[in-house]
Amino acid sequence: MKKRKWLLFVATMMLTVFVLQPTGGEAASLSDIKKQIAAAKAEMRAAEQRAAKAEREAASVKQQAANAHKQAEAAENEKGTIQDKKAEALASINNIMAEIDNVVINKTNALAQRDAKEEELLQTGLELDQAEERVNTRDELLQSRMRLMYTNGFVSYMDVLLSATSFTDFIDRFDALQSILSQDRDILAEQREEKELVALKKVEVEKQFGEMSKIYEKLEMYEAHLAKKEEEKQLMIASYNSNIQQLDGKLDQIDSKLHQIDSTLEELEGISKEQEDLLMALAAKVSKLNAEKNNISNPYSGGKLGMPIRDNYRISSNFGTRVHPISGKKHTHTGIDFAAPQGTDIYAAEDGVVLVAQSWSSYGNCVIIDHGNGLWTLYGHIRNGGIKVEKGEKVQKGQKIAEVGSTGNSTGPHLHFEVRKNQTPVNPSSYLK
Repeated sequence: MKKRKWLLFVATMMLTVFVLQPTGGEAASLSDIKKQIAAAKAEMRAAEQRAAKAEREAASVKQQAANAHKQAEAAENEKGTIQDKKAEALASINNIMAEIDNVVINKTNALAQRDAKEEELLQTGLELDQAEERVNTRDELLQSRMRLMYTNGFVSYMDVLLSATSFTDFIDRFDALQSILSQDRDILAEQREEKELVALKKVEVEKQFGEMSKIYEKLEMYEAHLAKKEEEKQLMIASYNSNIQQLDGKLDQIDSKLHQIDSTLEELEGISKEQEDLLMALAAKVSKLNAEKNNISNPYSGGKLGMPIRDNYRISSNFGTRVHPISGKKHTHTGIDFAAPQGTDIYAAEDGVVLVAQSWSSYGNCVIIDHGNGLWTLYGHIRNGGIKVEKGEKVQKGQKIAEVGSTGNSTGPHLHFEVRKNQTPVNPSSYLK
């Protein structure tokens, strides 16, 4: 870059020498003027070559920028896809969390059932123990009476009644025997009921043990399901975070690359602008020498310029400040853009002499016409092979000079039309009205 700037400095100094050389004001001969024109044109060609080289380098860097932008766009699209997947993942995670909540609720209910069953089982066991104890107590009572009868000998109820000494004694003995018989019947009935109760309680205990086993199995299942869902959740979150981190890293790298490319482009655009100014100054020198040579027979003296495009066009950008469609930065747009189909005819806006008819910096293929009295018109972005005039050729107003294209810094087929007064761009609308 420093080397290019040094070359520009040298070229500028050479231009200064040209400008300071004696002109017609010092009675320079026609031969001297022709030599100066030839020298200026040679210097212009050298400057054009340097400009073309810088443009090629800029084009290469711009291609890198385009590729980087594509990578950034792809990465952003990928990030968007991952963001969509993030929403899906979060929905899945929420579903898993809902499932986990359900499992926790089921587990809590199962624990409550377990506690209730354990309490019920304890109560049933207690009742069973008490019933068995009562059965055992009655068994001991009955066995004790049997032993007593065996020891003292068996006496029938009839013997007891017939042994009465009086009627009153008979009645008393009868009542006593009835009481004993009733008590024995009650004991036997209670014993039978208690044994049935013991049998029922044993069945109930076995049933409750079975229910408890199912509850414990259910709890184990809930625990396993809970652990599985928790693992799924953690894996999903880890996968999402990993993807986002990798993509953020990729985007950071692309952003860094784009920043470097933007810096390089700014430097190249600065050099290109300096070269463009130099070329314009050299063209002005040639224009001045042409005037001294009386090369322009009818110099512009005011009035309306002809339209450079006659039909099938639209104005896509006017003169003035705008956001550049390629760089995205605010720049002064030095002309009017006529959007038109590729190959549309372009016409000279006024009589004059062609100063430039070739590739010219960011204008791409370009024609510049000198109309005299410091007025130029510029026609940029002409299609390859679309220039129909040559440098130094005299042209007339309305003559076809080129065809619309999209060369140079262009985003689509159009004519960039400029009007310059003493090399400075002015609003073409003032001349086309």
